Amino acid sequence: MRILPVFAGLLLAGTAIAQDPIAAPQTVKTSELKNGAGAVIGHVTLTDAPHGVLLRVEASGLTPGWHGIHFHEKGDCSDAAFKMSGGHVHTMTPSIHGLLNPQASDQGDLPNIFAGADGTATAELFTPLVALHAGTARADLLDADGSAVVIHAAADDYKTQPIGGAGARVACAVVK
Repeated sequence: MRILPVFAGLLLAGTAIAQDPIAAPQTVKTSELKNGAGAVIGHVTLTDAPHGVLLRVEASGLTPGWHGIHFHEKGDCSDAAFKMSGGHVHTMTPSIHGLLNPQASDQGDLPNIFAGADGTATAELFTPLVALHAGTARADLLDADGSAVVIHAAADDYKTQPIGGAGARVACAVVK
């Protein structure tokens, strides 16, 4: 008759796990992705992970080919050129761009995304450089002024300053 005490112990252990703050629900933010005319062309979903952020991008209306995508420092996509979103997210000055640059300090850098012949792109990217909460050494995307996910017209070469030669900003999503 030792089954009952073992079963009760498992129930108590399960209760302790359910109340563990590490097992708490993750922060998830979904935002509309808009083009310069203000039309919704997709969505971005950010999920806080233990060591960074997972970003899912679903976009349409892009030119076929590779596009740079970055986290920008302000949650403001109010102008058609998306300049109000500021520069790339960073916590050190000067901010040096480039995933392939050994001196890089730009935490907004992400791998390029690819739009097919129909102009649609779907991608999931992970970055250990940012967070959706304060209290880490990573840049907090949900600080007082939020941040933005910006898609550029061309590919990022991961080296050229200040944005990897990625060109104009063609889509923007506010993250708040």
